[in-house]
Amino acid sequence: MDENNKNRIKLSDYVAEFISGLKINHVFGISGGASLHLIHSVAENKNLSFVCTHHEQAAAMAADGYSRSTGEIGVAIATSGPGATNLITGICCSYYDSVPLLLITGQVSTFRMTGKTGVRQIGFQETPITKITQDITKYSITITDPNTIKYELGKAIHIAKSGRPGPVLIDIPDNFQRVLIDKNKLKSFIPNKLSTKKTFPQTNDVLRDILKIINSSERPIAIAGWGLHISKTERDFLYFIKQLNIPVALTWGASDILEEKDSLYVGTFGTHGRRYSNFAVQNADLIISLGSRLDTKATGSPINTFARDAKKIVIDIDPHELGKFKSFDLEIDLLIQDDLRNFFSQVNPNLKDLIPNKNKNWLNKINDWKIKFSEITKPNKTTTNPYYVFKKIADFLKPNTNLYIDTGCSIAWAMQSMSFSKGQRIYHDFNNTAMGWALPAAIGGFFSNKGKEIVCIAGDGSFMMSMQELATVYHHKIPIKLIVINNSGYSMIQQTQDQWLASKYIASSNQGGLSFPNYSCIAKAYNMEYYVLDKNKNINETLSSFINSSGSSFLNIKIPSDARVSPQVKFGRPNEDMEPLLPRKLFMENMIVEPLSVSYND
Repeated sequence: MDENNKNRIKLSDYVAEFISGLKINHVFGISGGASLHLIHSVAENKNLSFVCTHHEQAAAMAADGYSRSTGEIGVAIATSGPGATNLITGICCSYYDSVPLLLITGQVSTFRMTGKTGVRQIGFQETPITKITQDITKYSITITDPNTIKYELGKAIHIAKSGRPGPVLIDIPDNFQRVLIDKNKLKSFIPNKLSTKKTFPQTNDVLRDILKIINSSERPIAIAGWGLHISKTERDFLYFIKQLNIPVALTWGASDILEEKDSLYVGTFGTHGRRYSNFAVQNADLIISLGSRLDTKATGSPINTFARDAKKIVIDIDPHELGKFKSFDLEIDLLIQDDLRNFFSQVNPNLKDLIPNKNKNWLNKINDWKIKFSEITKPNKTTTNPYYVFKKIADFLKPNTNLYIDTGCSIAWAMQSMSFSKGQRIYHDFNNTAMGWALPAAIGGFFSNKGKEIVCIAGDGSFMMSMQELATVYHHKIPIKLIVINNSGYSMIQQTQDQWLASKYIASSNQGGLSFPNYSCIAKAYNMEYYVLDKNKNINETLSSFINSSGSSFLNIKIPSDARVSPQVKFGRPNEDMEPLLPRKLFMENMIVEPLSVSYND
């Protein structure tokens, strides 16, 4: 064979080879005229499997779930036009949660592109997807020379995984996918090894100040964020808090990082958090935020009411996240621009020199709040209390479970009620919170690690957004445990309508224009075992049978239509509305408080 021909390869085959070198085995997507060569090359690569979803949005979300579950990059492919634009919601889920994705879209052939003609479209289904996605990707480019494919793929992956991770998109014209390229003549991307100038100090610049502030605090709180999982510093974090004996308030993204039985566990906080967790955060004299962007869901509104008397140390890799606090008039004592791996490598060796076990009184006060302000979870035999149901679900989850939860009341009830054991992981699209994310993400999670139990919880409204993906579950015989929280409407929207719109449930209930299918028929259509829970008196038997069933199973949990999230801070109000405030000086004496009362109509 001629040596030149030996090194020649179809461009789409080269793309598949490149993907197979990314420590992944699965690519998600839907076929289309402008992406067929890419899809065939992936499917014919012995190291890759192409997983067909039934919507491009689901393909992006499955790749997102795959990436979250593996810690590696996720890959999805779509055709041009509507195929590419259907990826957008899934791309947003990854962008706002710092999840690395490689999206590859087919594009019309270069000789059918609009170019500089000024017309809207020439090629069939031609759409400028790179321009559309510029603000929701870290890098988005259309290939204009087939010999740049190696360089552009390498650059995209480097950008996706470096610094604050996120999605990247490569758009490849159809005629380029079919050309032969010489692998030996392709230019590689070489990252710039020069250090990037930091906008804010790094850990080593302020190490002495960090230790001094920690040592002088009497009511410290560590805030655990999703960044701990992204940076894979969970063990370093646990060493940090144990050495300091510092209580931990959890964002939703890190709700699985500490077991509830741990003495340092405070729980989830914020506008939809637990009351005693907000008491602790708002009355702290030191906040150390690790891997959290401290969004308004965490801080309440206005932001400058957050932890009003506490010194604050915030560590974030993104300088823009650090710089935003000045705009909101929230004073931060130490803004540290650093990777958490470097932060812990600098700080942890010095913790042994600090005052040991000095937070006993503070922990006792928090434990007192836990007792007095725990949610009411006693069962009512005639109906299902969602708080009680979610606690019971947690009791029955197996130790090696990956739990994928959709948005709305489902995630709020879960975060206020569930506790997780070692080995269990919770996944949610924490910042985009797209209805319909959980089911395709769970499918991606299954392909990322087949040794894990896969449980998906979705409200009935969210389930309707991705119900078609049960066909993907059926095709691949995925043993998913799907729980649908069924109140025949959008309860989180109804709660907003209760607060602002005189409880007129327009577009959020059956009476307001929504209808839902017969779930038993849906389950039967996809050969899923079907269970119903509508009374708490049957909860143990039903959950046990459901969780321990073989194959895929569908659990329809019927809850009252007037069940709401409580406590919840009304939009635009500070978290101080949810909790009592200690006097501005340390106050550890007895505090008279009334327990939270949550009740539901039968």
